[in-house]
This record gives sequence, structure tokens and C-alpha cells, in this order.
Amino acid sequence: MATLKGGEFLIKQIPANEIFSLEELNEEQKMLRDSAKEFIDREVVPQKERFEKKDYAFTEETMRKLGEMGMLGIAVPEEYGGLGMGFVTTMLACDYLSGTTGSLATAYGAHTGIGTLPIVLYGTEEQKKKYLPDLATGTKFGAYCLTEPDAGSDANSGKTRAKLSEDGKHYIINGQKMWISNAGFADTFTLFAKIDDDKNITGFVINRSELENPESLTFGEEEHKLGIRASSTRQVFFNDMKIPVENLLGERNNGFKIALNALNVGRIKLAAACLDAQRRILNHSIQYANERKQFGVSISTFGAIRKKIAEMATGVFVSEAGSYRAAKNIQDKIDELVAGGMDHQAAELKGVEEFAVECSILKVFVSDLAQNTADEGIQVYGGMGFSEDTPMEAAWRDSRISRIYEGTNEINRLLAVGMLIKRAMKGELDLLSPAMAISKELMGIPSFEVPDYSEFMSEEKAIIANLKKVFLMVSGAALQKYMMDIEKQQHLLLNASEILNQIYMAESAVLRAEKHFSPDSVEAAMAQLNLYKAVEKIITAAKEGIISFAEGDEQRMMLSGLRRFTKYTNNPNVVALTEKVAAHYIEKGAY
Repeated sequence: MATLKGGEFLIKQIPANEIFSLEELNEEQKMLRDSAKEFIDREVVPQKERFEKKDYAFTEETMRKLGEMGMLGIAVPEEYGGLGMGFVTTMLACDYLSGTTGSLATAYGAHTGIGTLPIVLYGTEEQKKKYLPDLATGTKFGAYCLTEPDAGSDANSGKTRAKLSEDGKHYIINGQKMWISNAGFADTFTLFAKIDDDKNITGFVINRSELENPESLTFGEEEHKLGIRASSTRQVFFNDMKIPVENLLGERNNGFKIALNALNVGRIKLAAACLDAQRRILNHSIQYANERKQFGVSISTFGAIRKKIAEMATGVFVSEAGSYRAAKNIQDKIDELVAGGMDHQAAELKGVEEFAVECSILKVFVSDLAQNTADEGIQVYGGMGFSEDTPMEAAWRDSRISRIYEGTNEINRLLAVGMLIKRAMKGELDLLSPAMAISKELMGIPSFEVPDYSEFMSEEKAIIANLKKVFLMVSGAALQKYMMDIEKQQHLLLNASEILNQIYMAESAVLRAEKHFSPDSVEAAMAQLNLYKAVEKIITAAKEGIISFAEGDEQRMMLSGLRRFTKYTNNPNVVALTEKVAAHYIEKGAY
């Protein structure tokens, strides 16, 4: 069976049995999850204050312990000293190792992701043999040098330059990088520079300990940041730094592609890194609400607090559903390509590239939600939440960076829709035919038959199918109007992105609930609750978009279509669903 294409969820009805979720972990994966959780609870939670006090040495020490456990080499092939595990397992490790402190989450993510993966995916055999065993075991740590003072989202505009030495044996690098995670204790640096007057950047890799002149690589002071305080973040300066020509990574002029693909992986891993943070914030909130008494009763009996807890729990359920669904889609694509004869390195590149749209969706949705969860956690704690003596203050500060990492959420919103449009233009994804079918449907007379929704989740799935029509209706009409100038209509693209994100995540939650839970389960209630909220957000975004570019009869017809496609036959009792979710987790005492 051919695997799903990236973005294809928009034009297909996905059966519940085709998605993967946390309920389906195998025994090996469960053992890894439990091992990661046990390590964090034993080694990190009791020492959390050290991270807040900028104990960089402790971050490095904790990373070494993770290396000894094999946790740094999960995605590194076995022949280079790693464990060679699949994509879902790498997500799982990132999830359960990243939840307690953003300082460790950043060090871990920067090392295993952008610090190691470019070498796994683009390195020559010699480069992989040289660098990967040390990175997989934590003997050496990795850093990734891309951002510059004048080159952030526009990474290709960097001013760092590489010039071939007169004897042709070295590249001489000069320039400056900033916001470099792990810079203070890393030895292996992946960096990007333009060779001479090339149009695009080129990647290089070097061990600091092997430089002919150690003074040619220097560092700024540790940055003082809002959160992730014990994550080493420094400026990096290259002063006539000599790199052997064989250290060029990938191909000349191909650095931008390396950077983009590393970021695609980074985006879905960033979503994973926000999951256990959400779970832990929620658990603290439930515990505090149960213990804190006002007016003679626990504040967990108050409706306003119960609503917050229900919404936080729902956010965790939905975030997990989307993240692991996409991870398995990527894994399946990699397996399919390998089975077809492609080598694993190329297959992994293609697999992640295929689902770049989903990676951007997840990065935005889950990081936004993680920040909101931390914010609501402070509210549950009230005045105590604002104090450094409780876990919420640090959680809120740490979560803030997630909306900036791996491309800001605004960039990723624009990217997701832009990539979809490009795929449609190239004929890789047929969005035009369904968009045209919806135009015809809008001209026709709507059916007044009451559908049979007796089957579990049948109405929810029908609504999701209609929400996909909303996206195709709005984006199709906008494309017809603006054609190639659509990229300049950022307000409109942001509205389209909101619709896209809500559809993917709502569908993920509904299918997870349908596949693994019963109609009266709390998980079904969370999927239904999230869908209702998603519909409301989609109505707002779509209406704003339609009114901005359509007029007269076209506008009236599209607004009429929006009402038709977002209408429930049986409105869910949102208050009852909220109470059901709150009661379950408050009584249980944890997620």
C-alpha cells in the first residue's frame, strides 16, 4: 500500500485505522519512555533550581549522563555508534526528556537534532565515521551555527565567508554567528558560510579540538535570557579559521537545503519537546488545585478552575495525537523508500521533506499551546504562580522560546500554506479539482436531509470533511484572485494557516479517540471539545479572509458556504463535556 503524501490529509478522508498514536507503542518503546521518565524524575526534577541559577556545568554533566544511557544516539545508525532506532522512537525520547526544564530540552534538542542530524543526513562516509560515534555517546557535543546578526529567518543572507587557501587544502572562514545553543561546551560545530561570491551558503563541519589555531574560533559571553537559563547560548566568531577542504558538508552551494531539512526535523521534534512540559504543568496545576483551599473548599471544586484544567488536558491529548500521527507518517515514508532500494540517508531526508507541511503545523500549534498551558498554570496557582518558589514561573519563561525556535511561528504559518500551494502548482498534490468541486457545490441546492450520525464519531468526521472544504474554498478563491502575488498577502495566508492547523489537529484527536476509546470515554469528550473550539476559530479566520478579498455576490456565496460547512446537526454540550474532562482528571489527580 502506498503511504500517504504530505498535505494529502486535506483532500482525503483518513480512516482511523491508518493513524498511529501513543496507545500503540511497542514494548521497546515503552521501556525507553519509562527509562527517560525515570531519569528525569531522579536526576533533573530534584536539581531544577541549579538550571534556574545558570549552572551550565550541570547541564553539560546531565548531557554526559544521557550519552552514557544511549539517549544521544537514538537516531544515529548503529554502524556509527548509535542505536539506529526509528523516527517515532526518536520523538518519544525527545518528548519525555524535555518536559522538566527548557535548559536541558534545548541542550538535548540542539545536540541530537541540528547538531548531529546534518552529519547523519549529508555527511560523507569518512565524516560520519569521524564525528558520529563521539556525538552518539556524548564524548563530544554538537552545535549548529546558522543565525547571524543580520540573517535570521533569511538564513541565506549571511555574511560569513569562506575562501580557499592558496595551496587549495583549506577553507579560511571569517564571520560571526549568534544565538548558538551549546556553544560553551560543544566541540563539533556545523557551520554555514558563503564560498567567495556564491549565491547560496555551504555547510562545513569541524571539531574545535582539532583546529590548527585555537584562537581562530572565539566566543562571546553567555547570553542572559528570559528563560532556558542554563542552556549555553553564545555568539561565535571565526577569525581566519582554517577548515580542511574535506570538511565541506554535502555539496557546495547546498547549505540552504541542509539548513531547511534540519529545521523540518527540528520543527516536529520541537512539538515533541513541548508535550511532557504540558503534561507536567497540568499535573502540578491539578495537584495544587486539589490542595489549595479557599472559602473552606478546594479550588478544584470551582467551575472557573475546572474549565482551565479541562482545556489544558484537552490540549495535551490533541498535541500528542497530531505529533505521533505525523511521526509515524514520516517513519512509514522512510520505510517505504528504503524497501524500494533507496539508501537510509536519502530516505530519511525524503521522508521528512515529504511531511514538511505537517512539521510546520505541529511546531506552531503545539508551541502556542505549551505557552498557553504555562500561562493558565500560573492562573491556577494565582499569586503563588508568579513566585520563583513554585514551578509555574520557570515553566512560563522556558515555554516562550518555543514560539521563536526553528523559525518563528509566523514564518512557519506562512511556510505551511506556501509549501502546500507550491506542491499544488508542481502537480504533486491536486488541490485544484476538489476546490473546483466545492465551487460547484456552492452553486447547487443544499440537501435538507438529516444525516444518520448514530455511528461513533460520524458527525465529527463529517464536520472535519466540511472544514477541509472551507480551506479549499477560501484558499482556492484567494489564489484565483492573487495568483503569483499570493505570497504578498500575509494577512490572508495567516488566516489560511489557522484553518489548516485547526483541521489537522482536530482530525488527529478525533481519529485517535475513534480508534482507541469508547463513545462515553473522557478521550472522546476531549476530541469533541477540541473540535467545537476548532470550528469557532475556523469561522473567525475564514470570515476575516473572505471579507478581505471577495465582494458582492461572491462574498455572499462564500459566507453562505462557510455557514453551511461549519454547521452542526447536533450541537455538543460544551459545558457538560468540559465538566466531564475536569472531573476525570481532578479525581485522578494527574493526566
